[in-house]
Amino acid sequence: MTSHDRGSVPTGTQPEEPRSSSSKPAKTHHLPLWQETILLLAVALVLAVVIKALFLQAFYIPSESMEPGLVKDDRILVQKVSYWGGGEPQRGDVVVFKDPGGWLPSQEAAGPTATLPKLMTKIGLYPAGGHLVKRVIGVAGDTIECCDDQGRILVNGKPLDGDLYVKVDEGIACDGPMVNQCGTDWTAGPVPEGHIFVMGDNRGHSADSSQKMCKPKVETECVPGREFVPVDLVVGKVFVLLWPRQRFDVITRPGTFEDVPDAS
Repeated sequence: MTSHDRGSVPTGTQPEEPRSSSSKPAKTHHLPLWQETILLLAVALVLAVVIKALFLQAFYIPSESMEPGLVKDDRILVQKVSYWGGGEPQRGDVVVFKDPGGWLPSQEAAGPTATLPKLMTKIGLYPAGGHLVKRVIGVAGDTIECCDDQGRILVNGKPLDGDLYVKVDEGIACDGPMVNQCGTDWTAGPVPEGHIFVMGDNRGHSADSSQKMCKPKVETECVPGREFVPVDLVVGKVFVLLWPRQRFDVITRPGTFEDVPDAS
């Protein structure tokens, strides 16, 4: 065998290429369990903050003012999507809004005081304080009157049938008693641009727009206009009664508001 023969390769075969280190299967690196747990919690926290800021937020009913539909300490969910892109509250919506100032007792306005509930409130997982829940009765330009011969509130001259949502109280003869205990008719509005007029469904026990109206014979230094709530303070629309579980319900707008004409 010659040196040429020893260095030759049989016809039709190729010399084997040395395997490079890159051909070895890559090793999968796993984070330690405690690091994965922290990462997942951080992601959940960010998602909760984003959801609260843009979509949903939890609240509780602070008083009896929205009975019979919503009872004190009920847990509700508020959605904010309806008022995106210039959308504003509509007549009949049940809305949550920040206290315009002096509408809530100091204890209710303060919200939770314990550390954990305060933290959970920040991310929307615990009901926030300092807010009110009422039903929108009038929007910009509307005139609200109390009352017709049947004791019903009128909006732009159209009476609202409150049989399905206003609490029946045998001692109250009209749907607007917080001004004068149904002794004298009253008128509010036109509602200023960028504001709403709100009332609780429990009309005899609700510190709402009608209760904030000036009463000339009683409040000689009252500043007119404090009864209207700025739309900028509205957090969103109540769409679910979440808790207690046995009373779970979807909150909708009563049909009677569909018949209200636009302000002239």
